[in-house]
Amino acid sequence: MPISKCLLKSEPLWKEWDQKAQKNGLRHQVYAVNGDCYVGEWKDNMKHGKGTQIWKKKGGIYEGDWKFGKRDGYGTFSLPDQETGKHRRVYLGWWKGDKKSGYGIQFFGPKEYYEGEWCGNQRSGWGRMYYSNSDIYEGQWCKDKPDGEGMLRLKNGNRYEGSWQRGMKNGFGRFFHLNHGQLFEGFWVDDVAKCGTMIDFGRDEAPEPTQFPIPKVKLLDPDGVLQEALARLKKTEEEEGDRCQLPPPASCCSENTQALEEIQAHVTYCSDRCGSCGGARGTPGSFGDVWRHLWLSQLAGKNATGTSWVEGEDPIKRATM
Repeated sequence: MPISKCLLKSEPLWKEWDQKAQKNGLRHQVYAVNGDCYVGEWKDNMKHGKGTQIWKKKGGIYEGDWKFGKRDGYGTFSLPDQETGKHRRVYLGWWKGDKKSGYGIQFFGPKEYYEGEWCGNQRSGWGRMYYSNSDIYEGQWCKDKPDGEGMLRLKNGNRYEGSWQRGMKNGFGRFFHLNHGQLFEGFWVDDVAKCGTMIDFGRDEAPEPTQFPIPKVKLLDPDGVLQEALARLKKTEEEEGDRCQLPPPASCCSENTQALEEIQAHVTYCSDRCGSCGGARGTPGSFGDVWRHLWLSQLAGKNATGTSWVEGEDPIKRATM
């Protein structure tokens, strides 16, 4: 008895062609519509594994790891140099999701580069930046700017150690003026030293020491004075608006004794403090308020008591008696 067999149905030719067209494994040059070229490994029609991408528009070249169509892993990125015509490395390090992430080195110029941590194409974490003017910053970064604790070493050897915010000195820090043999320690706001102490530091070994050493300031409570100045800096604008206003010059007052009492109302005097200024101590800036009032009175040709100025008389001492 004859045996009949069923013929197997053959696959449509388009499926076979489509399977051959799928990019998997190592492929040679594959060009995109815009002219970009990729040579390397593929998986499910996506760049996956080791490969090299060449961008036609900017001439950039990436060599390294890929994952599902994006740069992911370790790789280097190069750009053509307009002067030499050759490619120079711009970045070498780790990538994640097509962005610099992890440890890497970025070259901004022949003598300017950054080495450290990255996150989302921005310098973030610990890093060291070498500037073209030979300055070096080493410390913490956030959103591509120095932020946190860090040290800036200048070309002349001077350095700053302390807090940073938004790429500027902010908070407590120390600035070593090694060329002059001095040390400043205090509080900074947006790269400006607001208050602190300056002392001699290695003045004998300094290449350009100051002509005279810093005299010693004898205060009973220097820490208290510094804390008082810091408290003033940290006041909000609303609190500063509540500060009392200066009284008008004594020449405009009807009663001279009343003008002197108004000045004294702004200052608390301590007899055991510095004798040259009468020991003025009170709210931050009280001594400046007295001086400003006396200066305005001097412009009017009168002193704080309403009488004419006496040549050789100390107006501050007179006002604080």
